[in-house]
Amino acid sequence: MHAVLARCKRPLRYVMGALYVVAGLLHFVVPSLYVQIVPPILPAPLALVYLSGVAEVGVGVGVVVPRTRRYAAWATIALLVAVFPANVYMAVSMVTVEGLPGGDPSPLVRWARLPLQGVLILWAYWYTD
Repeated sequence: MHAVLARCKRPLRYVMGALYVVAGLLHFVVPSLYVQIVPPILPAPLALVYLSGVAEVGVGVGVVVPRTRRYAAWATIALLVAVFPANVYMAVSMVTVEGLPGGDPSPLVRWARLPLQGVLILWAYWYTD
């Protein structure tokens, strides 16, 4: 099992990087989707959406570059912790996300995103060595 994981580590780093770059770019393409799930207690939702988009693109690129991989992996963990309140807000308050392709996510999908953050944190942690 360990050998299989070791062989997958490098290709999965590129998958991870691409996912974060695409997710980050989407913050600029459709910021209105993300603004809707920023908890109302936080100031300047649009600025936070753009900031998190820049951060996602940055960690996505950084994790594939050997020289910055370790720092980017730690930054990814910090980013996932920072955006976790938006996922909690989305699940708890049942915000209707207007304009989402495929329609508003079900309660199951909203709640499933919470433990998924843990999986994503573990995935990023894999690259901190």
